[in-house]
Amino acid sequence: MKYSVLTIIAASLILLTSCHSESSSKSSNATDSTAQTNTITPAATTPVDVSKIKVADAKTILARKQVPILCYHQVRNWKASDGKVGKDYIVEIQNFKDQMKMLADSGYHSILPDQLYAYLNTGAALPSKPIMLTFDDTDLDQFTIVNPTLKKLGYKAVYFIMTVSIGRKGKFVDYMSSDQIKQLSDEGNIIGSHTYDHKNFKKYAGKDWEEQLDKPTKRLEEITGKKMTEFAYPFGLWNAEGIPELKKRGFRMAFQLSTKRDERDPLFTIRRIIASGYWSPKTLSNSIKNSF
Repeated sequence: MKYSVLTIIAASLILLTSCHSESSSKSSNATDSTAQTNTITPAATTPVDVSKIKVADAKTILARKQVPILCYHQVRNWKASDGKVGKDYIVEIQNFKDQMKMLADSGYHSILPDQLYAYLNTGAALPSKPIMLTFDDTDLDQFTIVNPTLKKLGYKAVYFIMTVSIGRKGKFVDYMSSDQIKQLSDEGNIIGSHTYDHKNFKKYAGKDWEEQLDKPTKRLEEITGKKMTEFAYPFGLWNAEGIPELKKRGFRMAFQLSTKRDERDPLFTIRRIIASGYWSPKTLSNSIKNSF
């Protein structure tokens, strides 16, 4: 599938309104308190061996308390050209730093997908007040601003990469290079797949599975030297028909945005909420408590 320069520039505009679903409802199934044990420091993100974990039944997974998962896009100061909708997906630099400080001061500990996978399937203990930080779309500011900020707090994150944009200089935003993505991975962060060019997952047919899943997976594995096991749906949109395609390609978990989890495949419909550019640290804190 080939794309013109105009198509790629247009894609940059679309990404500002990419993941648009949001929810403030608590899960009625949030009954397990396992996530509130074994307090550790933020820097002590312990590696977890998941190679022998057996996937639990859906009822067991749905009964566990949901871990808060935040979704970010751009982290930069607003410009005069940024629209009202676009600002929802652009968190200004100082506000982002203040949000992360609020998380640290409030006792939140960042976790990574292996820890979440072990917890959901086996009930393995998590640190007190666990939270997962995720960043979509490959934006350069995630390397230049986000990564140094998280390092100071001992936090790790998940970066969902859209491969069409790797190394590109856009009209509105620049993107991370292969070397920068590899550095994030080498430093202990997790790289996940976010398709080739953000095409709606619900519309995949024919060669889309190769173009949007197979080729991006291969490229990311070549960059990081690690297997891709996590996937984030473009726009947060998913359908049950596509989940078997993810499974047979070796993905273990897939992340959506705020809609109800699938009763048959909760590991492939894990909820996130967007951290809005309009939110103060206090508003973010309240949203985390109200949404999970």
